[in-house]
Amino acid sequence: MTINDIKNQPQPAAGRAGTASSKNPADPGTGTLEKPGTGQPGTTKMQKRVLLGGSIGQFIEFYDFTLYGLTAVIFSQLFFPGSNPVAALLATFATFGVAFVVRPIGGLFFGALGDRIGRRRVLTITLVAIGGATALMGILPTYGQIGAWAPALLVLCRLIQGFSAGGESVGAPSFVFEHAPVNKRGFWLNITIAATALPSVVAGTMILILSQSMPNEAFMAWGWRLPFLLALPLALFGVWIRSRTVESDAFNEAKAARTKEFSPVREAFRENSLRMVQVIFVMGLTAMGFYFLSAYFVSYVQTTGHLSREQSLMVNAAALALYAILLPIGGRLGDRFGRKPMLIAGSLALAVLSVPSFMLVTSGSLPLALLGQSLFVVALCIYGGGCYTFFVEIFTTRTRFTSAAISYNGAYALFGGTAPFIGTALVGGTGVPHAPGFYMAAAAVVVLLLVLFTKVPETRGRMG
Repeated sequence: MTINDIKNQPQPAAGRAGTASSKNPADPGTGTLEKPGTGQPGTTKMQKRVLLGGSIGQFIEFYDFTLYGLTAVIFSQLFFPGSNPVAALLATFATFGVAFVVRPIGGLFFGALGDRIGRRRVLTITLVAIGGATALMGILPTYGQIGAWAPALLVLCRLIQGFSAGGESVGAPSFVFEHAPVNKRGFWLNITIAATALPSVVAGTMILILSQSMPNEAFMAWGWRLPFLLALPLALFGVWIRSRTVESDAFNEAKAARTKEFSPVREAFRENSLRMVQVIFVMGLTAMGFYFLSAYFVSYVQTTGHLSREQSLMVNAAALALYAILLPIGGRLGDRFGRKPMLIAGSLALAVLSVPSFMLVTSGSLPLALLGQSLFVVALCIYGGGCYTFFVEIFTTRTRFTSAAISYNGAYALFGGTAPFIGTALVGGTGVPHAPGFYMAAAAVVVLLLVLFTKVPETRGRMG
C-alpha cells in the first residue's frame, strides 16, 4: 500500500458524524477515544470543552436577556414613568420586544458569516457584544436624570443585545451539535439549552438578595444595576473558554468542498425554504413558552397574582431550576424515541395544561403559583426534548448556521419577543387573569396540527 493509498482511505464514521477535530496535534484531547469494552467512540477533552463553551455562552446570552424581564417593573418606573402603571409596563415590554425585531437581522448576518469563516470566531464577537451592551444598561441614567434620552439609550442597548443574540443563540447549539456523538445529540443540545434557564435562577436570586439586604430606596437607586454590570466579566470568561476549542471535522469538510461562489444566504433559501418555515412554527411555540416562563411570569405574578416581588422571584427561580433539570432528560428521551414523537407529545401537553397552569399562577397563592409554573415547565420540557435538536439537525452542515439562524430568530421575533407584551395586553383588555393561557394553548394546537398533517420529518440520526 502506497502513501497515497493511505491518504485516500475513508475516514471513520465517527469523525464524519461530528466528533471533535483531530487536526490539532498540540492538544492530546482532540482525537477520538474509544470506551473500553464497547467499541463505541468515547467523549474527548475537546468535545467536553465545546459542550462547556456552548453552555456558558447560552448562559451569558440568556442572563443578559432575562435580567431585563426580571427587572421589568423597575424599568417601567425608572425609564417609562407615567400615571398609568399598565401603560408603563407595556412600554417596558415593547422595549423588550425591540431586541427580537433585530434578532433575525443579526441571525442573517452572523449565520452567513459563521457558515463562511467558522462558528467559533463568530461566537467570540457575539458574546463580547451582548455582554458589553448589558453592562452598559447597568450604568444608564434614568428618565428623571436625562429625560427621553434614557429610554432611547435603553432601546439602543436592547438592539445591540438582540443583534448579537441572533448569532449566539444559534451558533452555540450548531457548534455543540457538530461535535456531539450522534446518539447523544439530543442530550448534549438540551444540556446546552438548559443553561438558558439557569440565568433566571442566578439573576433572580441575586435580585432577591439585593432587594432584601438594602432599603428599597437604595435598591431602586443603584442596587438593581449590580447584576447588569456582572455581564461583562462573565462574557470575557466565556470567550476564554471558547478560545480553547476548534472547529468540527464536519464544518472543515463542508468548507473544503464548497465552491468560491458559495453564498450561504442564497443556498439556504434555495435548499431549505420549506424546512425554515417548519422551524419557525416549531420553535415559535417553545419561544413563546420560554419567554412567558422566564421574562413574563415574575411581573405577571406580581401585577395579576398579587404576590410580592420576593415571592414572585422565588417561585420563578424554582420553576426555572426544574426546567434546567428536566430539559436534558427530555433530550435523552428524544435520542431514544425520536424528535417527532416528542414534538407531538409536548405540543399536546401544552394545549391541555396551559390554561390550568396560568389559572394556578394567578391564584394569589404561593404554593399554587409554584404548582402552575411547574406544570407548565413539564410540558415545555417534553416539547423541548424534540424541538431543540430538530431545529439544527434538519439542516445540512454547509448552510446550517444561516438556515437555522434565520428561522430560529424569526420564530423568536414573532412569538417569543411578543409574548410578554401580548400577555399583558390580553389581561388588560379582557380582565381575565389567565387569558394568556388561552393564547398559549391555541398556539400549541396549531403546532400539533402542523406536525401531524404536514411533512415535518423525523431527523434523529440524520447525517450531513
